Amino acid sequence: MVQIAMFTHVHIHPPLPPSPSPPVYFSYRTLKFETAAATIAKTRKTEAATHGAITPPASVCGSFNQAADGQLVPESDAKKTGKKRVFFLDVNPLCYAGSTPSLRSFGRWVSIFFSQVSLSDPVIAVLDGEGGSEHRRQLLPSYKAHRRKFVRPFPASQRFSRGHVGRSHGIITDVLGKCNVPVIKIKGHEADDVVATLAGQVLQKGYRVVIASPDKDFKQLISEDVQIVMPLDELDRWSFYTIKHYIAQYDCEPRCDLSLRCIVGDEVDGVPGIQHMAPGFGRKTALKLLKKHGSLENLLNAAAVRTVGKRYAQEALTKYADYLRRNYEVLALKRDVDIQLKEEWLVERETHNDLTILSNFFKLLEETQKLTHQTGSNFSDG
Repeated sequence: MVQIAMFTHVHIHPPLPPSPSPPVYFSYRTLKFETAAATIAKTRKTEAATHGAITPPASVCGSFNQAADGQLVPESDAKKTGKKRVFFLDVNPLCYAGSTPSLRSFGRWVSIFFSQVSLSDPVIAVLDGEGGSEHRRQLLPSYKAHRRKFVRPFPASQRFSRGHVGRSHGIITDVLGKCNVPVIKIKGHEADDVVATLAGQVLQKGYRVVIASPDKDFKQLISEDVQIVMPLDELDRWSFYTIKHYIAQYDCEPRCDLSLRCIVGDEVDGVPGIQHMAPGFGRKTALKLLKKHGSLENLLNAAAVRTVGKRYAQEALTKYADYLRRNYEVLALKRDVDIQLKEEWLVERETHNDLTILSNFFKLLEETQKLTHQTGSNFSDG
């Protein structure tokens, strides 16, 4: 079942002033509004303390975003390529502060995302569908098994269980919809697979794709026309991550990412590698073989007919071929989810209500928290 939520022509009274003063950004921590100059000054101090970095003057801050390695990535890069950007917002990971479910975390990252990253570019938000992980868990029971721990009870001031995340999808959908962002949720599919499917359709139409998510699974999609922008909690901002950053970090092309994780495993997602069965077959060996053969399937096919490496690697690749292919099926993002891109999702996003909508959202959270403290209720904003 496909669920798509979209609000159009939302009117909030009183309207925002027709002649804007200096841009304002919402500060989730203090529930106050800050001028752009104040936000820029605060960011400059943080950068200087963390990296000793020098940021550009305020007059050009709006034209750049900070990259994962401290470099500035110009937003005008799209103009150079002649391709417009379409953003995908992976919502679920933003709803946690560490391992604690939190609506406030969602509001924080979305407000920064709208005001400093996506601006008026099209944004498509995606939520995990019910039972989205079941297919992978049937293949590998340990897949994301640790995430079930999130159902444990929290103190009343923090209580917001994994089930509550699902029940809060209505609130999240309402906020995003009023900010003119379509929200996609497909039963039986994880958000990652929906994003991968729609990203392919966006690329076919000649756009560039930017995926807003902390999830490393999306690194298998990186290319010249696919970037990731990740939330950096310690710097309180989003940071672009491109194919150049990937190559610098991993010393290989993104096309090897999925195959490499199949061999070395993915502890976060509960996918074991083959090191415990083939000691010595680590990242260095895997990377060397994948650079030569290009993909896991090519490597396994070659190992089946000839020697491809040292004895321990050769034996592991032939003996555990099915094990590695199962890992591949678990970790590979699906590109064939039954969802079709709509033209109206690609238009410039109307942003004039963002500030009002997000302000009302934070006020609701604050009022709910006060009510919780007064009554000792189990309901909380997280």
